[in-house]
Amino acid sequence: MRTVEHWIAGKAGPGTSTRTAPVWNPATGRQQAQVVLGTAADTAEAVRAAAAAFEEWSQASLSRRAKTLFAFRELVGARIGELAAVVSQEHGKVLSDARGEVERGLEVVEFACGIPHLLKGSYSDQASTDVDVLSFRQPLGVVAGITPFNFPVMVPMWMHPVAIACGNTFVLKPSERDPSASLLMAQLWQEAGLPDGVFNVVQGGKEVVDALLDDPGVAAVSFVGSTPVARYVHERGTAAGKRVQALGGAKNHAVVLPDADLDFASDHLVAAAFGSAGERCMAVSAAVAVGDVGDRLVDVVSAKAAAVTVGSGSDPASEMGPVITREARDRIAGYVGSGERQGARLTVDGRGLVVPGHEEGFFIGPSVLDHVTTTMDVYRDEIFGPVLSVLRAGTVEEAIALVNGNPYGNGTAVFTSSGAAARQFMRGVTVGMIGVNVPIPVPMAYYSFGGWKDSLFGQSRVHGPDGVDFYTRTKVVTSRWPGLGTPLAASYHFPTSS
Repeated sequence: MRTVEHWIAGKAGPGTSTRTAPVWNPATGRQQAQVVLGTAADTAEAVRAAAAAFEEWSQASLSRRAKTLFAFRELVGARIGELAAVVSQEHGKVLSDARGEVERGLEVVEFACGIPHLLKGSYSDQASTDVDVLSFRQPLGVVAGITPFNFPVMVPMWMHPVAIACGNTFVLKPSERDPSASLLMAQLWQEAGLPDGVFNVVQGGKEVVDALLDDPGVAAVSFVGSTPVARYVHERGTAAGKRVQALGGAKNHAVVLPDADLDFASDHLVAAAFGSAGERCMAVSAAVAVGDVGDRLVDVVSAKAAAVTVGSGSDPASEMGPVITREARDRIAGYVGSGERQGARLTVDGRGLVVPGHEEGFFIGPSVLDHVTTTMDVYRDEIFGPVLSVLRAGTVEEAIALVNGNPYGNGTAVFTSSGAAARQFMRGVTVGMIGVNVPIPVPMAYYSFGGWKDSLFGQSRVHGPDGVDFYTRTKVVTSRWPGLGTPLAASYHFPTSS
C-alpha cells in the first residue's frame, strides 16, 4: 500500500505519525493509498523548519525570488498532465477539468512572478522641510494554508506562490482525501531551486489544523472550506493573534431573465451545476427563473442534465466523474429525496446511477428539482454535489431580493440580453463575485477571489492584490539628515509639517 507522507525541510517522511487514513479511488470505490495523519509534534517540526528557512529567504533579493517563481512556473507547465492525472485519480474529476484546475493555479504563479513590481513601495521627497518619507513592504514570517479536497492543486496555488514570492515561508495542510498532489508540488518547488524549509507539507486532520492555529510561530493562516470550519478557523486563529483569511461555503444563484438566449443559458447552467460533480465552491446550485421563462428553462435544462455522460475521470468520454466519497454520495442522495418530500418536483433523478465496469464507484448522476422554495433543505444547505434547484421569481427585483436573502454571498450570475437589467443586478446583489452571462465568475489571478457574508471571514480575499497585502506588512520611514539643510530646533510640541 502506497503511503503519502509529510514534506518537511526538503524531504518526505512519516514524522511521528502512527495513524493513517485511506485514500480512495472514487471511480472504483477501492482504496489506492494511505495518508499519514500528522500530530502536533509534526506540525511544530514543520513550523520550526519554516522559521529557520525564513531567516535566509526573507532576505533573498526580489530578483532571486522572481527567478525561482519563473523556474517553478516552467516546471508546473511542463507537468500539467501529470498533476491533472494525480488530481483525477484521487478526486475523481474528469481529466480535462483537472487540467483546467492546474492551469488556473498556474495563472497565480504567473501573477506572483511579477513580485518586483508588486512590492514596489512609495517615496515622498521633501514631505516637510528637509524630511523625506518612504514606505516598503516586508514578509510576515511563517504562514500556513489549510485547503479543501475539491481543488487539491489550484486552491493551494492561490496561496503559496504569492506568500513565497513576498518572502514568507509556508506550511501547507492539504485535504487528507486527496493528498498526493501536494507532495508533487513540493518536489517541483525543490527542483525550481527553492531552499529547503520554505515550502512544507503536513498531512492530517483537525489535530494539525489546531496546531497551526495555536502555534505562536505561525503569523498568518489562509483557509478555504465550509462555512462552519471557516468561522472556527477565523475565531481561533485571530484569538491567537494571527492574520486569518477564511473562505467559507456558498449557495451560488444563476438568474435567468425572459430575454436570455435560452439555449446558451441552459448549456452554461448545466455545465456550471454538474461540472466536477458539483463539488466546486463556485458551482451553480440554484437557478432563479424570472417571469414566464420557468417552464421552458426547466424543460431544456432537464433534457441536457439527463444527457450528461457520467463515468470515470480517466475516460475521455466522461463529462462528469464520481463524488469524493461513498458518504458524500449518500448524503447528496438524501438531499434529493428531501427536496421531493418537501414539495419540489423532481425532473431528473441521479440516484442509483451505475457506471458499467465501475459498479462500486461513488457515482451519482445529475439531479434537477423544480419549484424549490427558500424554506427547503435542498436550498438552505450547501449540498456540494450535482443537484440543481430551480426557484421562481416574478421580476428582476424579486430575484435580487431572493439572492440577497441567502446567508451566503460567494458568486452569482445573471443571463440576459439587457444591459440595463444586468447593471441593475450587479449593483443590487450583495455578493462578492458576479457574472454577466458567465456562470462561474472566478476572477483572473490579478484580481482577488472571495465572497461576502457567510462566504468570507476576515477582510482579506485570496491571490491578486489582496494576497500581496495579506502576506506583507508595511513600514513607513520618516528621515531627516542634519547638515544637509537647516535643521529645525527640537520642540516639545507634537511634530507638525513645515
